Amino acid sequence: MFAILTHRAYRHLFAAQVIALLGTGLMTVALGLLAYELAGADAGAVLGTALAIKMLAYVGVAPVAQAFTDRLPRRTVLVTLDLLRAAVALYLPFVTEIWQVYLLIFVLQAASAGFTPTFQAVIPDILPDEEDYTKALSLSRLAYDLESLISPMLAAALLMVISFHNLFAGTVAGFLVSALLVIRVTLPSPVPGPKRGIWDRTTRGLRLYLATPRLRGLLAINLAVAAAGAMVIVNTVVIVKAGFGLGEAQVAWALAAFGSGSMLAALALPALLDRVPDRPLMITGAAVLVLGTAMGALLPTFPLLLVLWFIIGCGYSVAQTPSGRLLRRSAHPEDRPAIFAAQFALSHACWLIAYPLAGRFGAGMGLPATFVLMALVGMAGIVLALRLWPAGDPSDRVHDHPDLHPDHPHLREYGVQGHHHALIVDELHRHWPVRS
Repeated sequence: MFAILTHRAYRHLFAAQVIALLGTGLMTVALGLLAYELAGADAGAVLGTALAIKMLAYVGVAPVAQAFTDRLPRRTVLVTLDLLRAAVALYLPFVTEIWQVYLLIFVLQAASAGFTPTFQAVIPDILPDEEDYTKALSLSRLAYDLESLISPMLAAALLMVISFHNLFAGTVAGFLVSALLVIRVTLPSPVPGPKRGIWDRTTRGLRLYLATPRLRGLLAINLAVAAAGAMVIVNTVVIVKAGFGLGEAQVAWALAAFGSGSMLAALALPALLDRVPDRPLMITGAAVLVLGTAMGALLPTFPLLLVLWFIIGCGYSVAQTPSGRLLRRSAHPEDRPAIFAAQFALSHACWLIAYPLAGRFGAGMGLPATFVLMALVGMAGIVLALRLWPAGDPSDRVHDHPDLHPDHPHLREYGVQGHHHALIVDELHRHWPVRS
């Protein structure tokens, strides 16, 4: 899997991703301490609001940002957004009011909502081979998991010698180094499509996404992933400290068990995807998440929590890592930025639903009932995925084009009546044919 790093452009982009993630991880720790300095015992409410603002920025800004940048040079877009994120992080240590935190977090996450889908859409263009791209997806998942493990440890070590305000300097450095790495590589220019109005460009990715059966299934799997993931992210500290009466070290061990399971699955996925199609593998991963979440209602001891979190981590990675392959397969090169932006927005909409459910329901009704509720949400996602994403993922559908002239180039290539080919929703195929 690591052989893919011999590709110079991808190696620079992967390094940029890892360094930016480490910087973001330091900011997460510093932001929690800043919230406590500003709000004291109400720091949890401040962080909860900041997290909601982050999700709203992701859901609302990603499609709009893509529409305004779809014809700009990708390297320019990525470097500009990295510099904007660095500038925002530079201001964070100097805020004195909670509303200033909210404003800066919105601007920073809005920049991330433009950066991440553009970054993700570049990778399949520089790695056209599907096997290489699959390895890149697994490495990306590995980078996210390593960040969740390394950033807290690095922050803890730095806090022994510096003030938490200085952790934001690490965030600034991360974004600046990321911009420097991106600017050193040549990225393929976006493939120009026909000129469209701003509303058409803003909604195009969502329309293509929701018109494609495998992507509607992916959205349902995103719901199952968010339901289980929200329980881990929101309630691990409650389970460990309030439920088992343990300390902060045990909270870290529990989160490390989840990250370790995800990393192990990410390492195994390239070989698995050579033998098993995406649909059964991703649905199996979602089923592991649902089963693990349901079992959480019966947790008797901390060691069993570690085992369960490890298993849920494995399912988490298996269910969501192959999603990039589905997006790549479902769009022409000129539509990839729009389809990746749609996935970014819609998947975070699932998290926007799951986070409040896991937090507020857990506080009001207790954790066992919340585990059951989130397992039911995940089960609903699996049922929807099975219904929306046909078995075998057939894309070679027999269909007609009664609205096209018989001399149209498309009909000359494939035939006038009842022709078939690998189908992608586009200007000529606005709806997925039912007849096969």
